[in-house]
Amino acid sequence: MPRFVVHDHASRTRHHDVRLEHDGVLVSWAVPKGLPDRPGERRLAIATPDHPLGYIEFEGTIPEGAYGAGEVRVHDRGEYDLLAWEDDRREVRLRGRRYKGTFVFVPFRRAGPGQWIVIRRSDRTGYL
Repeated sequence: MPRFVVHDHASRTRHHDVRLEHDGVLVSWAVPKGLPDRPGERRLAIATPDHPLGYIEFEGTIPEGAYGAGEVRVHDRGEYDLLAWEDDRREVRLRGRRYKGTFVFVPFRRAGPGQWIVIRRSDRTGYL
């Protein structure tokens, strides 16, 4: 079962990093306002470089001068069900302690390369 982690990341600006285990790496997005709470709600998600699987357990300080410098804490983690993984759509059902539910990542083409939108889908589980 693939895993995910949501990091609370205090770098230049505080945000959440959402990382999904896929094909031997953690595919990652910076989500400035965190994952959406309500069905239909949309949030900006900025693609970041893939991270090694070891980041799923990482908490600590990334030193000044290094990419992503700042404090990193695990906000949530767990497993997820993969519902779709296409170039223009990633749909997952998260099963964490805080985040339970279906989220869809789609490119936000008008905003430019690397810009995505994450949408909370309606289903029977919700954010706790």
